[in-house]
Amino acid sequence: MRLVAYRDGNGAEALGRVEDGTVRRLKGVDRIDRTVASAAVLDAEAETGGVALDDLTLLPVARPEKIFCVGLNYRSHVAETERELPSYPVLFPKFASNLIGAGADIVLPPESKQVDYEAELAVVIGRSGRRIDRKNALGHVLGYTICNDVTMRDFQYKSHQWMQGKAWDDSTPLGPVLVTADEIDPGALDIGLRLNGAEMQSSSTDRMIFDVAELIAVTSQFTRLEVGDVILTGTPGGVGFRRDPQVFLADGDVVEVEIGGIGTLRNTVRAEGEAR
Repeated sequence: MRLVAYRDGNGAEALGRVEDGTVRRLKGVDRIDRTVASAAVLDAEAETGGVALDDLTLLPVARPEKIFCVGLNYRSHVAETERELPSYPVLFPKFASNLIGAGADIVLPPESKQVDYEAELAVVIGRSGRRIDRKNALGHVLGYTICNDVTMRDFQYKSHQWMQGKAWDDSTPLGPVLVTADEIDPGALDIGLRLNGAEMQSSSTDRMIFDVAELIAVTSQFTRLEVGDVILTGTPGGVGFRRDPQVFLADGDVVEVEIGGIGTLRNTVRAEGEAR
């Protein structure tokens, strides 16, 4: 099943099922967050009428209480940063206010001159739990989507903590669709990113150092995972900061993150004040 979050004609939040490019609104549920049981989403009836997906204003596919981001989780990215392979996941937070939907503008803040892209597989939790055992971890997943973990590098490296480079408002696209867990093998997906049509990143999720099950087990050890929480699983090599010459996002750029079995997350970059 493929789901999207969007605004209806009255501006209200809605959740819909995608079928052949048409979105049929779900009855009785309009969001994916901790207030909604995953069964309510999966079992909800859809209205008979539909709207073309391309005609909708999409929202982030989930409304997470917590967003966990994983750094240094692909060997190619670790190599380009000239660091040692981690023995334990590097984690940092983002916030719900950072997220935007597919098609929305990635906002360039005037304070940063080094805004970078990062293609990532995103995991959306569907069953809450604490201290989840690795062997049961994938049973807690509602589905998978795409993220661009946009990063302000000049702020990221002001200190040893990365949060101030990662948690800018209106910077992080999540979507366009959520593909339910029964349709996806998260360990065998092609992942890549294009900037203005040029390939910048290309890899596979089978090259993760810590797989999805391990990331769920690790994060749930210190906090309770709730429905709608999101885990961003890290980015492969090819980020702009590590290129020679370096590549950073600029006003008018178009960034596309593509993951096999899910689709393409496309956003335009706009300077703050120019975003629409």
